[in-house]
Amino acid sequence: MTAHTFQATRAADESMPAGAAYFEASGGDWDEIAREVVGEERIVVNMGPQHPSTHGVLRLMLEIDGETVTEARAGVGYLHTGIEKNMEFRTWTQGTTFCTRMDYLAPFFQEEAFCLATETLLGVTDDVPERASVIRVLMMELNRIASHLVCLGTAGNEMGATTVMTVAFTGREEILRIFEAVTGLRMNHAYIRPGGVAQDVPEGIEDQVRKAVPQIKHYLGQLGDLMLANPIFKARLVGTGSLNLAGCMALGITGPVLRSAGLPYDVRKAFPYSGYETYDFDVPVSENADCYDRVVLRLEECYQSLKIVEQALVRLEQNKGAPTMIADKKIAWPALLAVGADGQGNSLEHIKKIMGTSMEALIHHFKIVTEGFRVPAGQAWQTVEHPRGELGVHVVSDGGTRPYRAHFRDPSFNNLQAVSVMCEGGQVADVVVSVASLDPVLGGVDR
Repeated sequence: MTAHTFQATRAADESMPAGAAYFEASGGDWDEIAREVVGEERIVVNMGPQHPSTHGVLRLMLEIDGETVTEARAGVGYLHTGIEKNMEFRTWTQGTTFCTRMDYLAPFFQEEAFCLATETLLGVTDDVPERASVIRVLMMELNRIASHLVCLGTAGNEMGATTVMTVAFTGREEILRIFEAVTGLRMNHAYIRPGGVAQDVPEGIEDQVRKAVPQIKHYLGQLGDLMLANPIFKARLVGTGSLNLAGCMALGITGPVLRSAGLPYDVRKAFPYSGYETYDFDVPVSENADCYDRVVLRLEECYQSLKIVEQALVRLEQNKGAPTMIADKKIAWPALLAVGADGQGNSLEHIKKIMGTSMEALIHHFKIVTEGFRVPAGQAWQTVEHPRGELGVHVVSDGGTRPYRAHFRDPSFNNLQAVSVMCEGGQVADVVVSVASLDPVLGGVDR
């Protein structure tokens, strides 16, 4: 290193603040001079809240030393929509219209958790028709695959592999077409309702799903070929974003991140709901607890979900024509919806009946749609296995037609606590990979 000299001189002219000093140096290494005179420099970088690699409006505050992250913090709240508070001013059925919009990539899971908790308060859990439960399981497992495909596709795109994204999103389109055929919407469905589902699946949906399954498997296979043996992909992910089992347990991490650390915890197995205990499927786990293992696990979970979908299709064919809404008319949604050429609305036969032949049916329809049904006072806690982990909902009723309180434990919110543990000590580029492996959706985080 070239020798250097430097000295501090007090400000001699009036243009500099009183007591300020400037330095004169000749030769040597400027970095060395800076360290000796002014100490280490803290560089804080804001990644987000509108950075394309933060999975939404997530703000990451990174303190860096060169390319190394010395401190990482997550800033949330930019997408807060007041969904939980709004639910207090809507009927129990209308609540599904709000909660479906929280994690917009997995809407059916919020609907299911909220409706299961409501049914617990009503004491009608065992009265929900079997066909409705089968339809719920079918839609949730297809939704799990669609959500994982977005996770894998966006993560690949953030690392520069645009082909990974196009393949994943093309596969997801197969599923969204099914959602549109069943609910009339591609997302934000409000299809699962307290007591069952809004309407039965349309005629021929089983064939449509069966035609889509080989296509989905084809795209999953392409993703595996593109990613899992790719040396560049493995170099970026293997050993990156490590979070062992002790760390997961301490931070309340669930879902694929927890299972990548070796614990096979899945709510569908631990606390079954909607008849999951009657389906044959496995819970994949791994031991390396890094970003690469989380990709492998999500791909395997997609195959397990397809296994459940195929079983659900058989059951749908076996109970064709069975009811999809609870028999109790004091709870059951009175509208008989039908998807027709003009979109979605009440069936013409139902309109003819309530408008032309039964004043009592018209009055009941009006009252239960506008006022809703009363739910006995109490509280209930319900969990489901969301694509990102354990989703919980705590609902409280004061005996009225609206929730007194509805609070959701969104897995993305808890999982984001791992950002600092996974990123500190690594490279700035690894932050993108680590956050992608958590798969946060900020609509669910901020609610």
